[in-house]
Amino acid sequence: MLSKSQISFIKSLHQKKYRKENGIFIIEGIKSIIEFLKSDYQIHSIYYTSKISATLPKVSANINLFEVTEAELQKISTLQTPQHILALVHIPSKKEVDSKALQNAFSLVLDDVQDPGNLGTIIRTADWFGIKTIICSENTVEAYNPKTVQSTMGSLCRVNIIYTSLAPFLKNIKLPIYGALLDGENIYQTNWGNEGLILLGNEGHGIGKELIEQITVPVTIPRFGAAESLNVAVSAAIFCSEISRK
Repeated sequence: MLSKSQISFIKSLHQKKYRKENGIFIIEGIKSIIEFLKSDYQIHSIYYTSKISATLPKVSANINLFEVTEAELQKISTLQTPQHILALVHIPSKKEVDSKALQNAFSLVLDDVQDPGNLGTIIRTADWFGIKTIICSENTVEAYNPKTVQSTMGSLCRVNIIYTSLAPFLKNIKLPIYGALLDGENIYQTNWGNEGLILLGNEGHGIGKELIEQITVPVTIPRFGAAESLNVAVSAAIFCSEISRK
């Protein structure tokens, strides 16, 4: 049985302030938790119901295990319909951009993406196409937001997410910067080379003016219908697909 203090602590992690303060975030679902168990992330504790106890994976002795009731899991879950298992995971220490690690590869750069579902889908897409690094502006939604984590379906543990001030970073980087704009060259005719950064903008305002000035290759996904714009996660998927075809 969970104590009131345990329930209060886990519920506090639904909020960014307390995730940051405690350095812990929540993941839910057996598939995602298994992915994190195989990764370098450090698992703090796992809470599960009897319905899933038979399929619970073996874990190291330093991970605290708690069997809880359905009612208790409902209290601590971030989901309307909990998935019978929840884990608390330590947030890794802040990562700095390693410019050498970006060479001979493609990485995504996100300028103030706000929707947690969009970020989660982008992370999952990057993982699918083998993109290892996503560099986010400091105002991009937090990668450890429960909705973001849930949307990644475990891919978060395989993609490096780095937050930094984009303007000085892009100014000093010596790589091609491909920017997703409405008036660039056709994405299907772009010469991608073998490395670069793919810059994607905010859902409502696109790429900031200061960052547009740093773009070396403006790229457009041609429009054949009447829609005003594409969802940023969809755009990311199209860019990743095109890069993989080079």
